[in-house]
Amino acid sequence: MLSPHELIQVASTVHASRQMKRFIDDLQEITEVPILVSYADRIIVLANLEESIRNAIDEGGEVLDGASDALRSLRQQMRTREARVRERLESMIRSSNAQKMLSDAIITIRNDRFVIPVKQEYRGHYGGIIHDQSSSGQTLFIEPQSIVQLNNELQNMRVKEQQEIERILAELSAQTADSHDELLEIVMILTELDFMFAKARYGSRIKGSKPIVNDEGRINLFQARHPLIPIDEVVANSVTLGKEYTTIVITGPNTGGKTVTLKTVGLCTLMAQAGLQIPALDGSEVAVFESVYADIGDEQSIEQSLSTFSSHMVNIVEILNKVDYKSLVLFDELGAGTDPQEGAALAISILDEVYKCGARVIATTHYPELKAYGYNREGVINASVEFNVETLSPTYKLLIGVPGRSNAFEISKRLGLKETVIETARSYISEDSNEVENMIASLETSRRQAERDREEAHEFLKDAENLQKDLQKQIAAYNEKKDDLAEKAKVKAALIVEKAKEEAEEIIRDLRKLRLDKGAEIKEHELIEAKRRLSDAAPELNKVKKGSKTQTGKHTFSAGDEVKVLTFNQKGHLLERISNKEWQVQIGILKMKVKESDLEFINAPKPVETKPVATVKGKDFHVGLELDLRGERYEDALMRVEKYIDDALLASYPRVSIIHGKGTGALRQGVQEYLRNHRSVKKIRFGEAGEGGTGVTIVEFK
Repeated sequence: MLSPHELIQVASTVHASRQMKRFIDDLQEITEVPILVSYADRIIVLANLEESIRNAIDEGGEVLDGASDALRSLRQQMRTREARVRERLESMIRSSNAQKMLSDAIITIRNDRFVIPVKQEYRGHYGGIIHDQSSSGQTLFIEPQSIVQLNNELQNMRVKEQQEIERILAELSAQTADSHDELLEIVMILTELDFMFAKARYGSRIKGSKPIVNDEGRINLFQARHPLIPIDEVVANSVTLGKEYTTIVITGPNTGGKTVTLKTVGLCTLMAQAGLQIPALDGSEVAVFESVYADIGDEQSIEQSLSTFSSHMVNIVEILNKVDYKSLVLFDELGAGTDPQEGAALAISILDEVYKCGARVIATTHYPELKAYGYNREGVINASVEFNVETLSPTYKLLIGVPGRSNAFEISKRLGLKETVIETARSYISEDSNEVENMIASLETSRRQAERDREEAHEFLKDAENLQKDLQKQIAAYNEKKDDLAEKAKVKAALIVEKAKEEAEEIIRDLRKLRLDKGAEIKEHELIEAKRRLSDAAPELNKVKKGSKTQTGKHTFSAGDEVKVLTFNQKGHLLERISNKEWQVQIGILKMKVKESDLEFINAPKPVETKPVATVKGKDFHVGLELDLRGERYEDALMRVEKYIDDALLASYPRVSIIHGKGTGALRQGVQEYLRNHRSVKKIRFGEAGEGGTGVTIVEFK
């Protein structure tokens, strides 16, 4: 027989499976989740079992009165009996002499029977059964003779109640046993789903990403982090392996982060193969290896009489016996713990052996001999971890392609060692070693400069992309306005022509009338008057004055001339000649090709600038089509609006958007009040539903 708490756990499991099935079904309507759906389809909803348990047992594990009719009847009778017992005892403790005979005027329970506390000397007054006594022996807990029978009846009902509860639990246990297979399947499925969601939650917590997976031994990690170091402390590094080179040798002093880099690559590989997201940026790539071998840490063993070198070598021997081309091998401090010359030679030999097998290898070492190994071997690259001599601390930044260099002299100098001692030490180092160190220092400087240049270029690219987007919006707005004006012009022209037709028809009618009325006696001045009326009826068109064309033809254009573009009726200046008949013209922030025949000269050439007017220098030099004021203080917001409106007018924008949000409405009201009083604002309105609604004000300029 299952206990009430065990049955409640069964019901909770069934309830969880039902909730999970519903959740996945709802999720399927939004997006495709075939794997989750395959699990959900296997969940059998045991609604009847859950309902039976819930109807019989509450969340606290108590069997409910409604579990059966017999239990309900028994408990009603028990409550009635208890009431009668209490009523009888209360009459006793309220009697006149009770205060003298009782230690306290209360009813209590001993051995599931109702009793009263009687002083020792009055034990014979009430008669009945003594069930307990106080620690001092002065108080006896007595069941008075008058309620013994009632207590017996109540106790008998409790026995029947317990028997009925056991019958109900046995029945529910049998019902649970009937669904044994289904429950085991539910638990297995929920376990799998819980594992999936746990992996997803872990991926979210470490800000992980789904890597690209290959079976060609390529590793390309972007800003990978060690998953066990707190995210606000860890230094991210990018690692590439398996393309141009299959072995990375990380050299440099201790405590620089070499081992952390080693472990980061190994852990990211194993995490990906376990189906976990990895702590690296999107687009990172990992390879699937059949084996990942690592020799990391100091494994000295007094018990096994192993030194540091011996313990490492035991691991390495085992690795060399098993390694193949589908392996990733991680060596930490390769060759350490023995004579430097022999250790370095052994390290080179081991690396050669593993390289021949085609495995991917990352090794750390502080032997300077391995710096040359990285240069002399195809498929091998040097790397190091950066050290800041100014702060005397590592930055933990991995430098691929730059071997580590000793900073002993610089550190000693910073710590106050005499210059003469340092110079003497330098003289003991061979000239070749000095040249290598100088070369490494030069490489580090070049790398830092390249990184700065790349970041600056990236910022310029982002600003250029933003400018391009804004220009596209402006062009779209310009085309929309041009089409609108053209449509209005067509309507106006049609009205003018219609009016001219009506006047011409009226004149023709008058001429016919004159001819009919006067025959051939039409005088010359009457014909002249009719001709004048016909001329007046012709629509007047605003044509470009020929004088301006003549003036344009006389002037020889040159770069820097201020001109008027007749087709747009806008001023601009010439940048450069594109062909014999076309110039590139700057109008505001726009550049366009314009025929020379559509240009009118205005002013003499300006000094030719050495850089284009619209050079992208960063976001502070560019005016966007939107101003976002959300989160600004009221006074600061109005100052920003004032400057932004001036910038937008200088940029010749037809309209702009000001995002102030909804909130309390104070900022919106202040912004709109300022705009209504601005001399250059034509009108303002709230945004449409697709533009942001009442959280945005659209401003149109005159």
